[in-house]
Amino acid sequence: MRQPSSLLDLLPREVRGSGAWIAVTTGESNAEVFRREDGWAYAKCIGPGGIDALDAECRRIEWLSGTGIPGPDVGHWSASDRGACLVTTAVPGVPASRVSAVELRRAWPSITDMLRRLHALPAPDCPFDRSLARTFRLAEDVVGRGAVNADFLPHEHRHTPPSELLAELRPQLERRLLQETHDRVVCHGDACLPNLMLDPRTAECTGLIDLGRLGTADRYADIALLLASSRETWRDEDEAGCADDEFFRSYDIETVDRERLRFYLDLDPLTW
Repeated sequence: MRQPSSLLDLLPREVRGSGAWIAVTTGESNAEVFRREDGWAYAKCIGPGGIDALDAECRRIEWLSGTGIPGPDVGHWSASDRGACLVTTAVPGVPASRVSAVELRRAWPSITDMLRRLHALPAPDCPFDRSLARTFRLAEDVVGRGAVNADFLPHEHRHTPPSELLAELRPQLERRLLQETHDRVVCHGDACLPNLMLDPRTAECTGLIDLGRLGTADRYADIALLLASSRETWRDEDEAGCADDEFFRSYDIETVDRERLRFYLDLDPLTW
């Protein structure tokens, strides 16, 4: 059967197999992503310009798989001057973004526990840097190149020049850097609902996916994205507020720094 992308030819025949690889059209990656027809493996393929980033994701997956936090395993890695292809095992379940508000509420304690377990890993053991200093430099580069994706910005910011949005964050930078030195943990880096897998029968979080931004950072960077992402499911503000409160109680955060949450939520769309 003819495969849907020539980049899949980077895979050895025994890895590619004789079955079909089905294009995955959801997600926001610049890579081409394919699901093996049996559903138990994924291939992420990218051209020469993305090899370093995909290699970094591969190394992060390999590292996390040795920590006890559930996620994909690396099945194969291929790279050449044409590009690269990473094959990983599938994490069972469905993305948390695809379940109903009722189902998400059932799964909320397990999601909270999964994030807390990730953040409890020994940060010095993690070789990947997702620090605020590095992230802010990335934002400066993306904004400077005029490469901010307006679709990632909240509606209230879509008519504001990204340079102004970044300038509004800069006065907080020194204070946030200081906070990070006292509260740096292993972060997912893009802890949105599509990247947390759930077993819809048991309401248990089965693992984390899309680990290309994993690294040590302020825990609030992950928490801000998770809570904001949940509002796509919990559109009622009272329900969302109750879920936030439940998260912080379960996570054991007694005093919530709302300005810190806002800082990381506003910074993230400038880094893609």
